[in-house]
Amino acid sequence: MSGQTAQPRESHLPGGIVAAPPARRRLWPALVVGLLVLLGGAGVAWRLAQPPAVLTEVRAFGSIDVRQSQLAFNASDRISRILVQEGDRVRKGQLLAELDPTRLQASADKAAADVAAARNTLARLHNGSRPEEIAQARAALDAAQATEANARVTYDRFTRLATANAESLLNRDNAAQALKVATANRESAAQALALAVEGPRWEDVKVAEAQLQAAEAALVLARRYLADTQLHAPADGVIEDRILEPGDMASPDRPVLTLDLTDPVYARAYLPERLLGQVHPGMKAFIESDAFPGERFPAWVGFIATTAEFTPKTVETTEVRTELVYRMHVYACNAEGRLRLGAPVTVEIPLADNPPQTRGERPCG
Repeated sequence: MSGQTAQPRESHLPGGIVAAPPARRRLWPALVVGLLVLLGGAGVAWRLAQPPAVLTEVRAFGSIDVRQSQLAFNASDRISRILVQEGDRVRKGQLLAELDPTRLQASADKAAADVAAARNTLARLHNGSRPEEIAQARAALDAAQATEANARVTYDRFTRLATANAESLLNRDNAAQALKVATANRESAAQALALAVEGPRWEDVKVAEAQLQAAEAALVLARRYLADTQLHAPADGVIEDRILEPGDMASPDRPVLTLDLTDPVYARAYLPERLLGQVHPGMKAFIESDAFPGERFPAWVGFIATTAEFTPKTVETTEVRTELVYRMHVYACNAEGRLRLGAPVTVEIPLADNPPQTRGERPCG
């Protein structure tokens, strides 16, 4: 019929299936996309409405820090003996090795003798003259006075005789000279007695005191040199390596032993910047090592660096390659020495109910 719009006719496929018109087929993809968009938006809205997950612990990866000391003698001489082997555990102050002390022992003995001599000299000056020396000086003065008196009498007699022309002028002049000599001897004896009674001058005492101080300082130095022939452990640890052997020539710039410092033992880990406000020194922690699966070593956070740094290459991944971190030392209880230096470890720091502890409250003290 004319005037009516022609309707699309359904086509019949084999088997009785009726095919939809072309326009209806074009609506289905749009409906599917719209439904997916609605579902996605609803999922995002639901997730945004959920509270954020609460972080219960911090896990960090690192390793037990390697701390070593290169031990060398503070003197130059030939090594006479080494008392430890590689792997030996040593205590602080333990004797580890010795140099030949013959030369330095002789120097110390000489310095001790010099101190004894200077001390005796000073004591003699402080004590002053002995009573016998004062008595001797007084006796010498008495003798000089007697000699002077006799010379004066002789001079007077020769003077009277020469005046009466009964004696020659030569004898009178000789008597006069003898009197002068006797008077001078008497004055010298009097001064000697005064010096004996007065004692030594204070300047001489000061010189003797300075000489004693110099000798004592030389003795201290000689004994220090002698003590430097012995090498002692500066801290508790384990001997890692014997570099020199008995008979080698040692010097301050040639290490003899390598000492691994095992007290304290701590893991060097790195804390992300976003967690800086949740982890504090003194908080309890645990350290896990692949060498002891399933075992957790008690530990505590001992140090957090104040300066940020980029994640070290030893622990970085592609996700955290440019992330700022803070170096952290987590100290471990390692009484049996099972955590070895350099071993990779995992650090776990609980955040719930974990306030910073004081030193006395921390594990292992």
